[in-house]
Parts: sequence; C-alpha cells; structure tokens
Amino acid sequence: MKFVKLLPLLLIFILTSCTSVKVSSDYDKEKDFNSYKTFAFYKKGIDKVEISDLDKRRILRAVENELKAKGLQISEDPDLLVNIFTKSRKKVDVYDNSYYGWYPWYYGYGFGYGPGYVNVVESTEGTLFIDLIDARAKELVWQGIGTGVLSSHKNVDEKEARIKEFVNKIMVLYPPVPGEKKK
Repeated sequence: MKFVKLLPLLLIFILTSCTSVKVSSDYDKEKDFNSYKTFAFYKKGIDKVEISDLDKRRILRAVENELKAKGLQISEDPDLLVNIFTKSRKKVDVYDNSYYGWYPWYYGYGFGYGPGYVNVVESTEGTLFIDLIDARAKELVWQGIGTGVLSSHKNVDEKEARIKEFVNKIMVLYPPVPGEKKK
C-alpha cells in the first residue's frame, strides 16, 4: 500500500528528470547562410553572462563542437561571432493526487473522494540563447533558444551531458532551411 502512495512521487521525479529541451530559432531570411565558413566567440558579450566560468566553458565547447561538425572553422577573422545569454526562473508545479470515484470503504464500496494529497515540485527552468552575428555587418543573423529544466547535478559528467543536450538541440536548427517547419 505504501508503494501505491509513493508511485505519484516516483512518476513526478521521472517526468521532471527526463524533460526535454524545447527549442526554437529565428533568423534573417535575407542572409545566405552557406556563405558563413568561419566563427569566433564574442568575448565582450560572453563575459557579461552571469553563470559560472565552468558552465560558460562547457557551453562554449559544446557550441564550438557543433559548429565544427557543421563544417565551420574557428578563425581570428570570422564570418560569424557567437554570443550566448542565459536566464533562469523558479518553476513550481502543484499536483493534486486526490481520487474521486469508486472508493473502498470499511463496509463495502462507495462513491466519493479517496485519500489524496498535494505534491509541490520546485525546479529551475533555464533558457539558453545562442546568437550568431554577422561579423562584418555587426548584426544578428540567427538566434537559437533552448528552454528546459535544470537539475542540480551532483555529478560533473551529468551536468556536462545536460549542457551538451541543450546546445545540440538548439544547433540542430542551424543553418535554417527556409520553408521547413521547426520542431
């Protein structure tokens, strides 16, 4: 019987720990993204990001790996400048686990509320913005956004894997394919 009471908590834990990253992108339709071959990181913008230097480096390494996998090369005279921005917010989910319906009473079955309780689950939802700026025109040409639950990973490998997941899912949308529906 105790397992039945703990089942909703277990399900909530599983659902919140496996939540995916929701992504979107926006871009300048006038730009030819095939012309961009090189990139560099926009240090002035990245220095302003209010996250730990370790997480910054993890994000930048992941972005660099994704761009290199797409055929772009890092350069001191880049076509694109890469900037990142992050924000986070506390998220509170309330789950009412009351049961309404046929319920076993002490002397048979009846209709009404069964034993229930309310679960309150707090989490941190983070958003990562990846901006690609045309280095010569100094204007934003592409922006990818990923939002998902950040868990307090005690294991560095898990934390790095979550960051890579965020970056990978965002960078799937680059380069944009006009007319293609984004997931």
